[in-house]
Amino acid sequence: MSLPVFRAGYLPGLKENQLTWQRLSFGQGDSACEVEVPVLTPAQMTALAERVRSASQRHLKARNLSSIIAVIDTAVARLLDEQDPYRQQLAEWLPRCSGLAPDMVRLGLNAFLKTFRALQLQRFVAEDFANPKMLDEFQPRPKGGWAKAVGPDLLLHVWAGNVPALPLWSLVSGLLVKAGTVGKVASAEPVFASVMARLLVEVEPRWANCLAVVWWQGGDLAQERVALALADVVLAYGGNDSLSALQQQVPVTTRFLPHGHKLSFGMVAASALSIRKGQAVVQQAALDVMRYEQSGCYSPQVFYVAKGGRISPLEFAQRLLAELQALQPRFPRRNLSLEEAAAVATWRDSQTVQSLAHPEQTVLGSPEDAACVVYCDHAMALQPTALMRSVWVVAVNHLGDVPALLKDARQVLQTAGLAASPEELMPLAQALGDAGVTRICAIGAMTSPEAGWHHDGRFSLLDLVRMVDIEASTELSAESFAPYAD
Repeated sequence: MSLPVFRAGYLPGLKENQLTWQRLSFGQGDSACEVEVPVLTPAQMTALAERVRSASQRHLKARNLSSIIAVIDTAVARLLDEQDPYRQQLAEWLPRCSGLAPDMVRLGLNAFLKTFRALQLQRFVAEDFANPKMLDEFQPRPKGGWAKAVGPDLLLHVWAGNVPALPLWSLVSGLLVKAGTVGKVASAEPVFASVMARLLVEVEPRWANCLAVVWWQGGDLAQERVALALADVVLAYGGNDSLSALQQQVPVTTRFLPHGHKLSFGMVAASALSIRKGQAVVQQAALDVMRYEQSGCYSPQVFYVAKGGRISPLEFAQRLLAELQALQPRFPRRNLSLEEAAAVATWRDSQTVQSLAHPEQTVLGSPEDAACVVYCDHAMALQPTALMRSVWVVAVNHLGDVPALLKDARQVLQTAGLAASPEELMPLAQALGDAGVTRICAIGAMTSPEAGWHHDGRFSLLDLVRMVDIEASTELSAESFAPYAD
């Protein structure tokens, strides 16, 4: 019996029958499928990139920002409609390719897509530009003169495949700065960007040649060099080793914006550990662990829990395991690859061995559980787990002790989920920021960043543009050449 096949990519100006297609296999049993990805020659890649560059100058650069936001909003509204054929494609193919539970994908998509509606996009722009009209035309500067923000003619996105729909962040960012887009999908998730590009072009046909979705095998230096040489800006996601290798190929005149491996964690104060409030925090913590199997850089791998609450740190760990077990029937953990299963088993076994010598450490549950919670009764430096619903719960005397435990991970810190009182919030936030954390949110919101968040502490839009200044002297000089100046 033949498997269902999805054809990925969006390649304006190139005929499908003139391309080479490679099939990628996904899933097992009834969910098994294949995805065809395009393999372009250097000449085809060059022609495609030049088409996108030229079309974006005609059909994006001249558009005002409000009209671009309106197009994106219309497309996102359609993806939020579960009866829309594009949404139905995502509902079918994202669970097949990711292995994630359909309900997890559905709820995750809804929460994610809502952050890209028109009102949220306006906030997105306002986060980076005090005067968003700078993206449309020269605007006055307080010290005199004028300034305009100009996006790249060609923005190359190199996307990771760890979280479904993740390409939407950078794709939308590129459109908001009016950049022509060439996006390279990951072998692990080639579907979302392909569907989104086709939908945007259906909503706004004039954008038909302003974006493209391509693929090449990771590490294919010949393909990478061609694509990188054509781009004005490269925005890349992935592991640190792959990003380092990619950076070696980027021309010195091309701006390179990498987003690599990060570590995130949660913190629970004693003030949040009453019987009623504490159980709600446990439930939200379990959701943060379950979503996307901790594959996102913002997913928690450790929870630091303060002593002194009505719920002890050990009881928090026990309740967390129970909540993860309760989520399993509706949101079953995806089938693990041999490598992933081995990593999870090895991590659990190593923690079990350590617990024999260190009674303050306890491995909760059984090896048959889909989740593994390891409790540690003394302060422990932040360290990664094997993911796939593997998590530490670490007892601390006070949350103020946590920043000192982060020092060895400073370069890879990202999100801290926090459950604490208003009096504790600002002092903790100050200490976490000084320690290297770039995002602080409520537990339960760790995997759902707000629109316009400063990814890895950087600007979503400002990093993509170049500023063009008209200095005050130019304006004054022009006055001397006016007809009325004689």
